[in-house]
Amino acid sequence: MALTKDNTTIGFIGTGVMGKSMAGHLLKAGYPVLVYNRTKSRAEELIQQGAQWKDTVAELAAEANIIITMVGYPKDVEEVYLGESGILPHAKQGTYVIDMTTSTPSLARTIYEEAKGRGMHSLDAPVSGGDIGAREARLAIMVGGDQEVFDVLLPIFNLIGQNIILQGGAGAGQHTKMCNQIAIASNMIGVCEAMVYAKRAGLDPERVLKSIATGAAGSFSLSNLAPRMISGDFEPGFYIKHFIKDMGIALGAAKEMGLMTPGLELAKSLYEELADKGEENSGTQALYKLIDQQL
Repeated sequence: MALTKDNTTIGFIGTGVMGKSMAGHLLKAGYPVLVYNRTKSRAEELIQQGAQWKDTVAELAAEANIIITMVGYPKDVEEVYLGESGILPHAKQGTYVIDMTTSTPSLARTIYEEAKGRGMHSLDAPVSGGDIGAREARLAIMVGGDQEVFDVLLPIFNLIGQNIILQGGAGAGQHTKMCNQIAIASNMIGVCEAMVYAKRAGLDPERVLKSIATGAAGSFSLSNLAPRMISGDFEPGFYIKHFIKDMGIALGAAKEMGLMTPGLELAKSLYEELADKGEENSGTQALYKLIDQQL
């Protein structure tokens, strides 16, 4: 049976920097949306827009037939899905679960098998694009799971993203996100160094950015985060503490494959230094401050 707005109730768990915008797009599209977040105040804006608050994960899971999660760490994912009061013990047969958290491929496979054994359908679908991509509904969505489940849920993905690709079986979405984070890690060092270099050379960083952003140096980070660095805006589009978590997952997976990742190791060490200086809740562009010796 095809999913329509009349026979679909979406549960959304995790209404933080990105999750709030993602859930908002589903509401604006006319879907009934149930929300749960550990801190209710972060869901207030969605509640005012028409979302229905649920006091527990179990309560939400029992009522929704599509459940999307966007939480912090793999341990949170494990608790939300597999815990005694979690999604899988309380959701109905036939429910579709989509974890959009950046988590471990092995946990994605565990959730997939557990869901399958309970007559449910699971996709791992981490995203890239930060707060900007979430607000503008143009996230890249990297999906792991079964083709038929992906096909059913594609209309939902289309409401929050633009580049949506099924990468393979369970866990493939998470592996693809690791590729994404590895590419970003070294690139962020380069972007920060370039912007500090421009300043120290006595150039106008904004004019420099106009010259280099459309050339071979171009990247999402250069176009979207360098302007924040220049203006001194270090608010999180993506938290440093979560980027460190992601890099740790990638390093662990790379080690298992016998892969050398020197750029990733350097980036993680620099971001850990930032976190030690109290910047764990800043945006990833705050690496600029470390390079510029502002800390």
